[in-house]
Amino acid sequence: MVKPKVFVTREIPDKGLNMILERFDAKVWREYTPPPKEVIIEEVKSVDALVTLLTDKIDKEVLDAAKNLKIIAQYAVGYDNIDVEECTRRGIYVTNTPEVLTESTADFTWTLILAVARRVVEADKFVRSGEWEKSKTGWHPKMLLGTDVHGKTLGIIGLGRIGTAVARRAKGFNMKVIYYSRKRKEELEKELGLEFVDFETLLKEADFVSIHVPLTKETFHLIGERELKLMKNTAFLINTSRGKVVDEKALYKALKKKWIAGAALDVFEEEPTPADNPLLKLENVVVAPHIASASHETRSKMAEMVAKNLIAFFEGKIPPNLVNTDVLNKSKS
Repeated sequence: MVKPKVFVTREIPDKGLNMILERFDAKVWREYTPPPKEVIIEEVKSVDALVTLLTDKIDKEVLDAAKNLKIIAQYAVGYDNIDVEECTRRGIYVTNTPEVLTESTADFTWTLILAVARRVVEADKFVRSGEWEKSKTGWHPKMLLGTDVHGKTLGIIGLGRIGTAVARRAKGFNMKVIYYSRKRKEELEKELGLEFVDFETLLKEADFVSIHVPLTKETFHLIGERELKLMKNTAFLINTSRGKVVDEKALYKALKKKWIAGAALDVFEEEPTPADNPLLKLENVVVAPHIASASHETRSKMAEMVAKNLIAFFEGKIPPNLVNTDVLNKSKS
């Protein structure tokens, strides 16, 4: 029996990758850097399936080159790199890896909240650079003063799986949690003691604003100059969603002019972000290279989910994490 052909655009963790290699005629892009678009276009000409990452732009140009492509298995929760509408029109299934990275991303959101509030990165640099030793002062009442997290107000934009997990953790810090989401979640309000507020109220009242929305036309630059001016000058912005949800130029201006106290970012408008990004020069910004889900356990589970989505599809089943469910009607027509 001829095995379906698969192109895997990056070397994903072994557990899932081995499942793919055992069951499919798979070719893996082994380099650390992403495959150039022209490579993807060349490879897609002869494959039945693609395994993709957020950095792989799967647009009409790529899809036009695909002669036998039946499914794209995304190694991520988000899929804004894929023209899903066009895939559905062509009868191509698109899957993702939801839920599995919820808790890890929530953990990392709290890592950023605590790091920026208590100036952990600055403190680490202060010790490693020898400045602490040069100060000849082991402890001083005004040394690297930060901001308390406990007892403050956390504002969550987007109360999906990750937003909810972040809210659960806030209980341990005795925080008031307010949220804004497309849909009100009254059961979660009762369970976690949350308060639903409108968008502007959240920005005005929160001490920490944490973003957990997908990147869409509606959420592009959701946080810009107007929104940043609404925030308290003692507040912090946390983003572990998508970089383009925040207008970086406006954020830099807000931080320089002290409209807000600080920001913590795991994502950027351009990734990798250029070394000359002015945000990187600011001490009141904590940055990370899109690693919110980067635990051994989570990334391995994501790889396994990708493999299971592919296996289910080629066994004639509906993949467990099908994004474009409308494609099922297309397949029947």
